[in-house]
Amino acid sequence: MTKSGDYEGRQDHIRDLQMPPIEVFRNIYPDKNYRIDMEIPEFTAICPKTGLPDFGILYLSYYPHEYCLELKSLKDYINHFREIGIFHENAANRILDDIVKACTPRRARLHADYNIRGGIKTRVTVRYQKPGS
Repeated sequence: MTKSGDYEGRQDHIRDLQMPPIEVFRNIYPDKNYRIDMEIPEFTAICPKTGLPDFGILYLSYYPHEYCLELKSLKDYINHFREIGIFHENAANRILDDIVKACTPRRARLHADYNIRGGIKTRVTVRYQKPGS
């Protein structure tokens, strides 16, 4: 396997990137085990190689615990990716990390379904489960 030196270190900043906050509100049913599903059909980020936009659909499912995601701030957070050069895999992982940090759900799943780019269709699925859940 050959590693490409073109990308070494170019995505290292993604974990520390300053992003808009994702606001939450108190879940008044923390005793209930229910799922919230969201579809975000207009996700856009920048291809770090070409500088062209990547388009996709994000499917988010999470089981809230103490907090639920506030949708307007989630939209602002997601729209911020329109300015970021990021690999598909890194976008999916960063988004789920930030969602978990914001609302500490029982469990969550993010499925990023990208449009075809260069003849290749990419889908990335990441999961989180709170320890003990």
